[in-house]
Amino acid sequence: MTPRFDAIGLVVSDMAASVAFYRRLGFAFPEGAENEPHTEAELPGGLRLLLDTEETVRSFHQGWRPPTGGSRAGLALRCADPAEVDTVYEELVAAGCHGELKPWDAFWGQRYATVLDPDGNGVDLFAPLAAPPAQ
Repeated sequence: MTPRFDAIGLVVSDMAASVAFYRRLGFAFPEGAENEPHTEAELPGGLRLLLDTEETVRSFHQGWRPPTGGSRAGLALRCADPAEVDTVYEELVAAGCHGELKPWDAFWGQRYATVLDPDGNGVDLFAPLAAPPAQ
């Protein structure tokens, strides 16, 4: 028997805010998901992003408490090109999301930025920088 990676799960404090945030990033949650205690969006390759409210988690794990001292999970989303990193970042900040790290050209060869989801989880936006011209 070999376990297979199938899903990424996040515990959220406000389902409507979280669904709205991830929909802005292109995740296709079903209609009415913002009113549910659990929802899922299928990702490319068959993976899923699962969102569960804190109340849902406490229904089966009564001792569960939200982590303190910063987020413990993060997602990284590849953009089509460096300009899209800037565009998506600005659109999210304009919509009221917290911009944690403004877009910059990282030394590892990517345009890179970070926004926080409604629960403070980092969502990295990145795209490879243009390859240097051949010499």
